[in-house]
Amino acid sequence: MADDGGAADPVRMSLVDRVGRWDAATLYFSAATLCLCGPVVLGFAVFSGVELLLMGVVFTVIFLPVGLGLWFHTNLEREHNRRLDAIGVPATAEILDLTDFEWNGEESGVLVELRISGPGLRTFETTWKRTHHPALRVGLRCKAAVDPAGGRFRVEL
Repeated sequence: MADDGGAADPVRMSLVDRVGRWDAATLYFSAATLCLCGPVVLGFAVFSGVELLLMGVVFTVIFLPVGLGLWFHTNLEREHNRRLDAIGVPATAEILDLTDFEWNGEESGVLVELRISGPGLRTFETTWKRTHHPALRVGLRCKAAVDPAGGRFRVEL
């Protein structure tokens, strides 16, 4: 058996954002609005004779796939959260480092380096891009939930 120098295989985990009931309702409403705006404009143009046919077609072609993508993404995030609530292993996420970065032209974000460990879990380190929060500081320990089989984790701040 060859010696690999003690290096362990890297652990690959994906962060799951908490999607609360009200957040999900807002996201579903936004998705439904995006899905319906094109067909509504298209129907209005057809039945009223107003020159909006091209705009209705463009809205339908652009916003319908975006709305469906948002709907399915929200559904997937809720499924991941339900699974973490049901079988997630309690863990601790320790903040190792905070690095500012340019999020977009108007605001900056923070890159949070985390070490996640818990009973029966293989300790792993990961990064988390998010907006600034006044509670974030190096050394802070947060509650986390980890699904080792599904490769997902969630950090509670």
